[in-house]
Amino acid sequence: MSLAPGSTIGIIGGGQLGRMLAMAAARLGYRIIILEPQPDCPAAQVANRQIVAAYDDAAALAELAAASNVVTYEFENVPVSAAQTLAAGIPVYPPARALEVAQDRVTEKSFLNGIGIPTAEFHAVDNDEQLTAALKTFHGSGVLKTRRMGYDGKGQRVFRNMESGGFAGICEAMGNVPLILESLVPFEREISVIAARGRDGSVAAYDPAENVHREGILRSSTLPAAIRPETAAAAKDAASKILIALDYVGVIGVEFFVLADSSLLANELAPRVHNSGHWTEAACVISQFEQHIRAVAGLPLGSPARHFDCVMENLIGDDMVKVPALLAEPDLMLHLYGKAESRPGRKMGHFTRISRLS
Repeated sequence: MSLAPGSTIGIIGGGQLGRMLAMAAARLGYRIIILEPQPDCPAAQVANRQIVAAYDDAAALAELAAASNVVTYEFENVPVSAAQTLAAGIPVYPPARALEVAQDRVTEKSFLNGIGIPTAEFHAVDNDEQLTAALKTFHGSGVLKTRRMGYDGKGQRVFRNMESGGFAGICEAMGNVPLILESLVPFEREISVIAARGRDGSVAAYDPAENVHREGILRSSTLPAAIRPETAAAAKDAASKILIALDYVGVIGVEFFVLADSSLLANELAPRVHNSGHWTEAACVISQFEQHIRAVAGLPLGSPARHFDCVMENLIGDDMVKVPALLAEPDLMLHLYGKAESRPGRKMGHFTRISRLS
């Protein structure tokens, strides 16, 4: 049964993704409550109410559940226990299982391989001796990452042709936390697919975006991606397989490496709306944000059809000085996130230039 207009959707997390979800929900007639410890967060500026508390605060979770008809979240590091607690008394989408899979890179890659989706090779690493042994299997090259909590390039270290050793102290420098060593992938480009699954099991996938990262942060997403039609179809099929395997409800972002032979390796998944899907605001009738709200509210999914070619770029840190010039451009949609302070590496907004379909 779908949520009636006037119902309340709770969102855990108050960043820009929560802000854009709240805006989409308002257009569909829903009220929004944000659970976020930072007062006056970007999402709260456009929501009906904010509960200022930690994400795992028991009293705050009970308050959120009592005031909401359904709960969702805007980032993948929501405590699994919080989602499970809420789900005991109220629908929570995406399911807690999606958080469990996405929060640990070893669990995530094992899950993907288990449903037939290839990834880079990997080894779990807990100490310098295991790192030395793992690097030998990859001929001295690989990417060492924290298994949990890494994003935007944080918690990573790259090794190239280092079979000889000299790895003492590296795990300590990484924080003495569980790590994963992934093989280096000679990819041609990076793409991502934004896809959604409704409560009724229906699936809708947007066209793959071609992404450019610098210093671990997404800089741009371009549509169409410079890939073969069969590669695009394979990426959408993989996203659909993930959604079904997780009994997922909502929008998911799945990142892939495209190899020289046009085959794909899945890189990671994000159980939420995704930065590389921001272009859907400008180039589709139904954005990823509305699609997510439709899914969690039990409404029919909208069409993911793209009506324009486009390039989405993030505004990061001092890029905010470009805003007046951007506003003077035709065929450009600007979205600022309401953040009071601009800092290096901080996403302050994005813009999307549209053009006719090629």
